[in-house]
Amino acid sequence: MELVFENLFNLELQQVIMWLIGGILIYLAIKKDMEPTLLLPIGFGAILVNLPFSGAVTQVIDGVTEVGILDVLFNAGIANEMFPLLLFIGIGAMIDFTPLLTNPKMLFFGAAAQFGIFFTLSLAALLGFDIKDAASIAIIGAADGPTSIFVANYFNSKYIGAIIVAAYSYMALVPIIQPFVIRRITSREERLIRMDNNVKSTVPRVVKILFPIFITIIAGIMAPRSVALVGFLMFGNLIRECGVLNLLSETAQRELPNLITILLGITVATKMQAEYFLTKETIMILGLGLIAFVFDTVGGVLLGKFINLFAKNKVNPMVGACGISAFPMSARVIHKMGLEEDPHNFLLMHAVGANVAGQIASVIAGGLIINLIA
Repeated sequence: MELVFENLFNLELQQVIMWLIGGILIYLAIKKDMEPTLLLPIGFGAILVNLPFSGAVTQVIDGVTEVGILDVLFNAGIANEMFPLLLFIGIGAMIDFTPLLTNPKMLFFGAAAQFGIFFTLSLAALLGFDIKDAASIAIIGAADGPTSIFVANYFNSKYIGAIIVAAYSYMALVPIIQPFVIRRITSREERLIRMDNNVKSTVPRVVKILFPIFITIIAGIMAPRSVALVGFLMFGNLIRECGVLNLLSETAQRELPNLITILLGITVATKMQAEYFLTKETIMILGLGLIAFVFDTVGGVLLGKFINLFAKNKVNPMVGACGISAFPMSARVIHKMGLEEDPHNFLLMHAVGANVAGQIASVIAGGLIINLIA
C-alpha cells in the first residue's frame, strides 16, 4: 500500500496549481463554450503533464531516460511545424473568399488590424523579453492560434505554452473584448452608418481558383518565410474552389482539422509543466497578448474612421475591427453590434470580407515577423 501512494510525497504545490488551471480551462470549454475544441484538450493535458513523474512526458528516473508520448508527438508534429500547417489546410478549405473578392478594399482593414502585433513587439522588447520571444508574444495579436504556434515554435520560444493559452483564450473572448473596445472609440452615429449591400456577390469560378495561387506567389515574393503559412492556407482554399476534389474538400474541412486539433491541444501541454508555466513572465505574456488584441481592433476601427474623412460613401468603422483573424467569430460579433444599434443595418457581408482579409493578413504578418527577426 505504501508503494501505491509513495508518489504522493513527490507532489508539489506548483503542480496542484497547474491542476487548477487545467480545471479552469476545462470548465471554460464545457460550461462557457470558449474554444472547447482546444481549451479542453489543453486543460486536460495540463493536468496530465503535472502529475509527479508523469509517464506522458520524458523523465529521467534512476538515471534512465523514459520517453513520454507527448514529447514524441511534440517533436513529430509541433517542433517541425507540421500540426499547425496541416490545420491551415483545413482553415483554407473552410474559407469562402467571395465577400473579399467582391469588395477587395477590405484588404486594407486586414492590414490595419495587424497594428497591435508590431506595437506589442516593441513593448515586449522594452519590458526585457528577448527579441525572438517578444516576436512570439506579439503574434498573439493575430488572433490566429496556428500562426501563434508556428511563430513561437519557429523561434523556439520557451514561453510557447503561455503564448498558446493566451492566443486561444483571447480568441474565445472576442464577443466580450471587441464590443467593449469598439464602443469606447466610436460614436453611436458612426455605429449607425449603413453600408451598401447591393454589391455583386457572384465571382467567376476562374477568379476563385486563381486567387489562392496569386496570393501565394505575391506573399512568397514579399515575405518568403511566409510561404509555408500562406501556401498551406491557400492550398486548402484551392481544394475547396477547384470543384473536382469534393471528397478531399470535405475531409479538409471536417476530419483533418478535428484530428489535428485533438493532437495539437493535448501535445501543446508539454510546455505547460509547472516549472515553465508558473512564472511572472506568464502573467506578462497574458497582459501583452491582451494589449496586442486590443490594439489590433483599434487599428482596424481607426482606419475606418480615417477613410470616412475623405470618402463619399461612408464606412461603418466597426467593420474595421473584423480585420483580425478570428474568423468567423469577429464578423458575427460586428454584425450583431450593428443590429443592436439599428435592426435594419446588415453589416455581415462587409464584416466577413474584412474578416477573411484578416486571415490572409495575419499569416503574412507572421511571415514578415519571421523575416524581420530571424
